[in-house]
Amino acid sequence: MNSFPPKTSNFHVDILKQTQLGQLCGQAQLFRDRYAILKILGRGGFGITFLAKNMVLPGNPLCVIKQLCPKVSSPKSWERACSRFEKEAKTLGQLGSHSQIPMLLDYFQANGEFYLVQEYVRGSTLAGEIKRTGPKSEAAVKQFLHELLPVLQYVHKHHVIHRDIKPQNLLRCEDDGRVVLIDFGAVKEKLIETSDSEEHKSVSTNFVGTMGFAPPEQFSLRPVYASDIYAVGVTCLYLLTGKAPFEFEYDSNTGDICWQKHVDISDHFAQVLGKMVKVSLSERFQTTNDVMSSLGLESYLPTLTNCLTTQPKKGKSSGNAESSDYLSPVARTASAIREWKAKLNAKNHPKFRGCLSQISN
Repeated sequence: MNSFPPKTSNFHVDILKQTQLGQLCGQAQLFRDRYAILKILGRGGFGITFLAKNMVLPGNPLCVIKQLCPKVSSPKSWERACSRFEKEAKTLGQLGSHSQIPMLLDYFQANGEFYLVQEYVRGSTLAGEIKRTGPKSEAAVKQFLHELLPVLQYVHKHHVIHRDIKPQNLLRCEDDGRVVLIDFGAVKEKLIETSDSEEHKSVSTNFVGTMGFAPPEQFSLRPVYASDIYAVGVTCLYLLTGKAPFEFEYDSNTGDICWQKHVDISDHFAQVLGKMVKVSLSERFQTTNDVMSSLGLESYLPTLTNCLTTQPKKGKSSGNAESSDYLSPVARTASAIREWKAKLNAKNHPKFRGCLSQISN
């Protein structure tokens, strides 16, 4: 008879009783002759996650076993699900070579269910972090973006859309403080199959994501890379305010989140963040490169402003002013550079060299 932990909820007790891994939880019997099942970590719409130990490897390292339950209705659907599971598991295996994505250690099917075994990352979610320490500063959220966006860029380069980025799926590693992205939606979506009579329809007919963090196109089952950018932007709002998406008001005309009055951040960062969470796909950042470029430009803005001029050239006092005094923006910029060079180069002013190199680029 299983002995469940004293704090296990009735909901989790039911899961433990109804699943093979649950029945092995806390028992001496090993799953697949190697995994000791320790406890349940959580349950979602697509399966159950358990913490386990690999009793075969030296040191008995901890790992996470995700039990996925494909919704299939025929042998042909099962074959397709198996094929897609293997393909998606291999994709996750490639992604797991990144230090901020849990490594895929094994995958297999047994008794009509699919299993993923992944590296266990010891740490806490950003959602838990905010609950403990409160909202973060602008500088801390920018640092978070500098850590996460390269990971997301890496994921997108592998033609994977995460679909479920949120504070609960971002871990702060206890060992080295890195941000780790978990719980990829790719496998979840591909394991949902239509019946044979609906083969002409889309293979996936179920929404994958979290309300409030997913943009409209994702609800229409047409997620794109920019869908992940929206989710990252909403996550930033949570980090800045501690408010979940539905705690904000929404613009009745555009559907955009009305978040500005809840934060105290620089104008430039507000512009970047605002473009990340635009409901309209055409107004949103399309790629992680776009977001990173906009964030990277911020440190140069004051210097660039000093280098540029919008003043007309001081010309002749007579004649047609519109034709003789007007200079194009490029010509005005070139003139401004020459004037700065004359004034500052003699003093060997370092600020000029920075301006010149940035505008030349």
